[in-house]
Amino acid sequence: MPVLSHSELSEQEIFELVRGVHPDPFACLGLHSSAGGKVVRSLLPRALAVSVIDGSGYSCQMSKIHEAGLFELRDKDLPDGYRLAVETEQGVSTIDDPYSFAPVLGEVDHFLLGEGTHEQLFQRLGSHVTDIEGVSGVQFGVWAPNASTCSLIGDFNHWDERSHAMRKHHTSGLWEIFIPGIQAGVKYKYALHDRHGIRLPDKNDPYARYFEPPPGNASIVYESGYSWRDQSWQQAKRNELALDKPVAIYEVHLASWRHTMPSESHGYRELAEHLIPYVRDNGYTHLELMPATEHPFAGSWGYQPIGLFAPSHRLGTPDDFRYFVDQCHQAGIGVIMDWVPAHFPADDHGLGHFDGTHLYEHADPKQGRHKDWDTLIYNFGRHEVCNYLLCNALFWLREFHLDGLRVDAVASMLYLDYSRGDGEWVPNQHGGNHNLEAVHFLQRMNQLVHREGCITMAEESTSWQGVSHPVEYNGLGFTYKWNMGWMNDMLEYISTDPVHRKHCHNKLTFGLTYAFSENFVLPISHDEVVYGKGSLIEKMPGDSWQSFANLRCFLAFMYGYPGKKLLFMGSEFAQKQEWSHDRQLDWDLLASEPHAQVLQLTKQLNQFYRDEPAMHRGDCDELGFQWIDCDDSEQSIVSFYRRVPRSPEAVIFVCNFTPVVRQAYRLGVHDVGCYREILNTDELSFGGSGVINSGPLTTEDSPAHNLPQSLEITLPPLAVIVLKQNP
Repeated sequence: MPVLSHSELSEQEIFELVRGVHPDPFACLGLHSSAGGKVVRSLLPRALAVSVIDGSGYSCQMSKIHEAGLFELRDKDLPDGYRLAVETEQGVSTIDDPYSFAPVLGEVDHFLLGEGTHEQLFQRLGSHVTDIEGVSGVQFGVWAPNASTCSLIGDFNHWDERSHAMRKHHTSGLWEIFIPGIQAGVKYKYALHDRHGIRLPDKNDPYARYFEPPPGNASIVYESGYSWRDQSWQQAKRNELALDKPVAIYEVHLASWRHTMPSESHGYRELAEHLIPYVRDNGYTHLELMPATEHPFAGSWGYQPIGLFAPSHRLGTPDDFRYFVDQCHQAGIGVIMDWVPAHFPADDHGLGHFDGTHLYEHADPKQGRHKDWDTLIYNFGRHEVCNYLLCNALFWLREFHLDGLRVDAVASMLYLDYSRGDGEWVPNQHGGNHNLEAVHFLQRMNQLVHREGCITMAEESTSWQGVSHPVEYNGLGFTYKWNMGWMNDMLEYISTDPVHRKHCHNKLTFGLTYAFSENFVLPISHDEVVYGKGSLIEKMPGDSWQSFANLRCFLAFMYGYPGKKLLFMGSEFAQKQEWSHDRQLDWDLLASEPHAQVLQLTKQLNQFYRDEPAMHRGDCDELGFQWIDCDDSEQSIVSFYRRVPRSPEAVIFVCNFTPVVRQAYRLGVHDVGCYREILNTDELSFGGSGVINSGPLTTEDSPAHNLPQSLEITLPPLAVIVLKQNP
């Protein structure tokens, strides 16, 4: 299209402006000094006519210097505080010129981003409803250092990349623009050209707070109006870092916990109404949410996130999610979220190849792509990438008041040869297979999260030393590590027919050789009830009665074993079907007595775990556990003390993993006195056979199990009993 009239701009500059590929649009558009005094230029592709006006009566029509909608006005009397009167086919409107505003991002932002220490970056980048110079609008910012151009496109400018080309800060690679007159709710993306001028796929905002539902995938400007009511919880949160506190976690996939209709999930607010009372009434201390971050594919369960700063639109707005967390806190329940810094999907609208280069991911596929999941791996050696992830962790703690993060797939971050064969990985600078940059990132993340008074948990499946050790002692710094070894051993053991359990007795006992090498969580998670593994009750051998008895025995042993507790939803009432994200739990099973009785047991176990100091004070302290007998493989019986460290307070667990009643079983104990049975999974109320030890149990001066005193007790079949000495 031809130039219509003379301008101080060159034909090349005009061409680049009207094509939306000018490298510095702020140098041409807006108000500038010129040979004639002052000049205003504006690119408004749909405008028929444009005038410059101000509040004092100034009004002068601009000349159209290009058919594409480039207007110009030269006048020595041009007011600095001008506005534009724009005539389109829809009428005349008055707007503020986006190119009349000074930059918002400053030298501190550029420096801290380059250093990788900008903890408030989520308040500077992304989209933010704000007022600048008394004008309301939305400020946008994005990091794309290798893009030659970056434009904001959205429903407010007809997705036209020519309308709002952004300002680039070359020192940091940040782009920004303030769009006056728009507000929360508008949809937008970024339109970028790479360093060679090639147009890239439209990109989501990496810092977007909200996303539109499919089939679209645009970012949405969001402004929170939520007022928190959990101030007392927040003030007390820092005390929860103590390792001797009870932690009983209910892991939940929010979208499939319960449906309002056959295929419609509860939203965040409905979950607050139904899930929170359920969790509270059944005695859990914490909820762990499978990733609530935005993800394009529901079948990934959130573990392939594409909007790390946005709660999933599927269940409501960000403020709906805030309400859910707030209600959890008011009910005395902590909230932990699964967080995924290990990888991200390669969708065109996501972070992959963001500015035409491998910006967030490693360029070498031996370092930058997971073979197992066909996803991309963050470049932890780049300060800006680590800054993105670290400020995201802080974002969830500060903006949504989460109490902790469970980090997914940590092993895949720690090892350069994770799931790779010879020649498929790149050694570190020392020739080893440890990802030193990821180690440093995880250490920094844990320090920052702990500084906020929150906890971290690692899903780490290898023998890496010091996962939950302090950073200053060369540990990774997590609060807790999932005990995957215990989980695998116990599920293998409990799945074995009782007649053969004596041959794998070490599965019961081996875990105690390392139980205090880390601060462990005992996880029976979603991963154990999917992909053909069957539900927890389906793993139990025997007829119906025996399978339920095995489950009760397993759950009680788990609660007696040192370590914090985690149980995936449905396992607490013996969900029959393997879990599927497409359907709700089988709540109708609670009309069946055996399932309701398992729920009653898990409720009592949680209450017992919370109320009895010996059950949790020594979870991470070797002084909190002592074997009585771990060698009775022939009868498949183990017994042990759980203690309050450095205190006489204790309880005794005796576990019979066979369907045989053991009469007159002699149990060694330390102290003379009377004992009573305070828990028995074989009680009739739990669905058991009713073999109990009623009345007081008095010690005899007869040594057993290398202890000076003993008790004669009855062990019920496939059951756990807990004894406590009378004061």
